[in-house]
Amino acid sequence: MDNGAVYNETTEPEAKAPRRPFSFGCTLRHLRGWRLPVKVVQTILSFVAVVCEEIVDDCITCSGLYFFEFTSCSAFLLSLLILYVYCTDLYESLGEDKVQKL
Repeated sequence: MDNGAVYNETTEPEAKAPRRPFSFGCTLRHLRGWRLPVKVVQTILSFVAVVCEEIVDDCITCSGLYFFEFTSCSAFLLSLLILYVYCTDLYESLGEDKVQKL
């Protein structure tokens, strides 16, 4: 017996959709209406909070200040990430379901 005749593949490999090359084009399709200005204002205010926290030189009880630093820096970085994902072609590259999970 010929091994090629007995052990043929029974399924075809799944064809993957062709991926287009990633580009850094800017698009505002996904943040329409009031959502874009709100995200921009949120990013600016969280950056102002980070700067204001860094201005403080001396504090008596610094635990609250450290918590404020953590939350304001986290808010700034996450709002930048959201703006980057929604305003570039990364949204189409990842797919809507993966963006929603993210």
